[in-house]
Amino acid sequence: MEGTNPVNKKLTAVLSGGAVLVLALSGCSSSDNGNNDKLNSWAKQVCDAVQPQAKKIEAANAAIQKETSDNSAPDAVRKTDAQAFQDMSDAYKAIGAAVDGAGAPDVTDGKKKQTDAVKELNGISASYAALKKQVDGLDTKDQAKFADGLKGIATQLAKLSQSGNDALKKLEEGDVGKAMAKQASCKSASSPSAAQG
Repeated sequence: MEGTNPVNKKLTAVLSGGAVLVLALSGCSSSDNGNNDKLNSWAKQVCDAVQPQAKKIEAANAAIQKETSDNSAPDAVRKTDAQAFQDMSDAYKAIGAAVDGAGAPDVTDGKKKQTDAVKELNGISASYAALKKQVDGLDTKDQAKFADGLKGIATQLAKLSQSGNDALKKLEEGDVGKAMAKQASCKSASSPSAAQG
């Protein structure tokens, strides 16, 4: 099949936003939150755990972008996308476990922030696992059907990106975000442009 599939381009654009979820955890606040050792310790624990998962998500996004921009055969796109979604599912599950294991941050409503974030992160993990199953089931012999299937997946991904962003923004409000912004591992998990915040 010659010519670039516009659906692949759309999928690539949506997926490249996926890494934003974890990068949101990097915080962009430069103001100081005083000397709250407990909160700083919590932030370090979470940031250190997030960093390798952020890299995993970025690598999954890069793999999908490469496959779609190379105008690969549907079979190759399906295989790459399925593996990427599995990696993303694993990564979000690990981030949820890290936030859960760190306990509640030492701030007002810390327990609620923690619980809500873990629930959202686990939900995102489950959604990516479901997308992997959907990709696995796509018909690669029929280009039109395959394109339609990818279009449906791209739509779901856009919603997924937004819900994940909202969950992490709530976790990072106030002092939690400030403490996370100080951590070297959170800074290095973000992209160069995001790190300037």
